Amino acid sequence: KPIINTDVFCFGMPDMDVSSIPKGALHPKRVLKGVVSGVRDYGNKMGIPTVNGAVCFDERYTGNPLVFCGNVGIMPKEYSFKKVSPGDLIVTVGGKTGRDGIHGATFSSAELTSESEISSGSAVQIGNPITEKKIVDTLLKARDLGLYTAITDCGAGGISSAVGEMGEETGAEVYLEKAPLKYQGLKPWEIWVSEAQERMVLAVKEEKLQALMDVFNSENVSATVIGKFTDDKKLSLYYDNNCVADLDMEFIHNGVPRVDRIALAEENPQDKNILPKIGNDLTPDLLNVLSSWNVCSKEWIIRQYDHEVQGGSVLKPLIGPDNDGPSDASITRPFLDSKKGIVLSNGINPDFGDIDPYWMAASVIDEALRQIAAVGGALEKVALLDNFCWGNTEKPWQLGSLVLAAQACYDMAKVYGTPFISGKDSLNNEFNAEGKTISIPPTLLISAIGVIDDVTKTVSSDVKTSGNLLYVIGKTFQEMGGSQYFKIKALKGGAVPKVTPVESLVVMKTLVRAIQEGVVVSAHDSSEGGIAVCACEMLFSGGYGAEIHLKNVPRENNVTRDDVILFSESNSRFIVEVPLEKREIFENIMEKIDFSLIGSVNETKKVIVYGLENTKVIETDINVLKEYWKKPFRKLMHEES
Repeated sequence: KPIINTDVFCFGMPDMDVSSIPKGALHPKRVLKGVVSGVRDYGNKMGIPTVNGAVCFDERYTGNPLVFCGNVGIMPKEYSFKKVSPGDLIVTVGGKTGRDGIHGATFSSAELTSESEISSGSAVQIGNPITEKKIVDTLLKARDLGLYTAITDCGAGGISSAVGEMGEETGAEVYLEKAPLKYQGLKPWEIWVSEAQERMVLAVKEEKLQALMDVFNSENVSATVIGKFTDDKKLSLYYDNNCVADLDMEFIHNGVPRVDRIALAEENPQDKNILPKIGNDLTPDLLNVLSSWNVCSKEWIIRQYDHEVQGGSVLKPLIGPDNDGPSDASITRPFLDSKKGIVLSNGINPDFGDIDPYWMAASVIDEALRQIAAVGGALEKVALLDNFCWGNTEKPWQLGSLVLAAQACYDMAKVYGTPFISGKDSLNNEFNAEGKTISIPPTLLISAIGVIDDVTKTVSSDVKTSGNLLYVIGKTFQEMGGSQYFKIKALKGGAVPKVTPVESLVVMKTLVRAIQEGVVVSAHDSSEGGIAVCACEMLFSGGYGAEIHLKNVPRENNVTRDDVILFSESNSRFIVEVPLEKREIFENIMEKIDFSLIGSVNETKKVIVYGLENTKVIETDINVLKEYWKKPFRKLMHEES
């Protein structure tokens, strides 16, 4: 049963000048609005809460926007294994087959050009959420009655991939003219590879067929026998009694020779000494970072999704007294009579990939895991998923960067003890227009999913009470490469944040212990914008002010500048809020890791930050901070209305 939706988008800059849009590409604002509308329309009508996501903006996504949509489902353990046997009938259920979606997988893996909108329009599937909802409900009913033994969706490749995968160990015989069509005139190969939506393929015992058909007919959902699984390990396709394909399953699955390609890793010296000139007042820099597109509030997007449907959402995308502050991981309770919950998070940062793809991959894994730790989720029960989106991997340096990122995934997963349970890739993400090739930045989305035993022992990121103490957990390094601070300063290069997974794991587990023992009342992971943004988001989400002292922040010896402490995006760091009366207990728990008291919460609604020389480097009102944080999307969407 589907219980959670998640969505992550990568778009071009939404305020791009129209004259800067490559020929054949759509304006990023139009793409953004259309994609959000599609996710809203489908997810809300399906009755599934969308509770987690992220948005990245970079002008290189203008020609190749990326849309990652995921779903979490729950099922009884006994139904988690599929079995296809010779003699089982091949039954398609759900929507009808049409030309929409033909070569969708091919299209998504090809370079785009200024002509793609015209030449590849039929590759885009047309969805119908009401049909999908009926299919899901009917499939669950048939499953509980034991009416099918295996099921596969018609994704990339349509019926061809579904039947091909299910029949790999047996063989299959398919009669294409039996497939329900949206309209007449489809050729056999079009029926076979169409990726039209809302279709599933089932393996059904012959003696269970009538019962299955009765269930689907009672719900007015189409179910059609189009063939059977055989024992000859061949794929035989027929159309009007003519054999149109006859292939060995061994050839289909293993007949394509492996491709040998050259992968080169480019050396990219990372100079830690690249730093901007600064004045005595860092308030303008903080406001500029908060209002940058990759940090600012995404409330306009989030508000369009239903977070409450099914009634199990515990920790939602927006938190705080006004329900407009940013959350870390989401928590959902699948069974309302149990305290167990599912915790879901993601990590993505293509800015790091421009400098070092290995440490980019390591960093986004760390980000996904520390979001789970920030809400009290135990890392012992976490699994990962990867989505790689890259440029043309026939180019040695592009393939080399992909290899490095994959190596980082392996290295980090081994130490963190977090298995990769699924994933996906999309290569050749390049756009050609007017003789110029635009490649997307190396992009890796890591999703993390875990189980939390007691949803009442979790915390959100908004500060709770005046007088509580603020601590930084984790160490700050001079790692400014790819940071949002460097972006507003138009600086490139620098050293990207690295990960020390053994130490990071200890930090996260220690924080989780403190949360579970009830000595931490709010926690927020430090990511884009560093601890400056982390602290501001906690404060304006809760409606309180604070005094913060940078000289107390745990840091590397060579970190001697206020702006580095504030805006470095070093990994494995958190800011936590601790009640004054629990200070001693908290500090005893933290004694083996880097941590320090940096300030306290107050009712002034002012954020005052004292630098290394004990002088004020930031002084402003939380309402000003919040306004700057909210302003970009408010202005973008107001201009159109």
